[in-house]
Amino acid sequence: MTALPFRDLHIDANGRLVLTDLSGDTHTGVSPVRAHPISAPDEGLSLVGVHGHELAWVERMSELPEGPRHLLEAELAAREFHPTLKRLISVNTFSTPSTWHIETDRGEVDFVLKSEEDIRRLDEGRLLITSNHGVQLQVPDRWALDKQSKRLLERFL
Repeated sequence: MTALPFRDLHIDANGRLVLTDLSGDTHTGVSPVRAHPISAPDEGLSLVGVHGHELAWVERMSELPEGPRHLLEAELAAREFHPTLKRLISVNTFSTPSTWHIETDRGEVDFVLKSEEDIRRLDEGRLLITSNHGVQLQVPDRWALDKQSKRLLERFL
């Protein structure tokens, strides 16, 4: 395990992330920002102060002790809204723009896919689909989707 890039990290009474740096200075309202949120979410995390300056750099989230790691994961989950597509239920047309009815890890939703370019292929069968409202849906493994979802999705890839 590597040395911590800060002395302390906690949530204050107002729900703000507070960092005590290696010099002993306390910074309230710190924001975690991933360097590569899609391609390498565990690698490279900047802890940024309210004025936009980096206060600490975390090489790997997985190397942090459990307490600070869970705090940062909770903060990131609140900031990064990337629902996971679990099932593609229906589409109204196989040309774009098209309305998709899907099931996500947060419930069922309809959205408009403006063009095929809004489906971004990542590594190892992963996809990132951007809705007309800019919400990015992640598909961790398109090959693990049910048969109907795969069949509908293939029409757009």
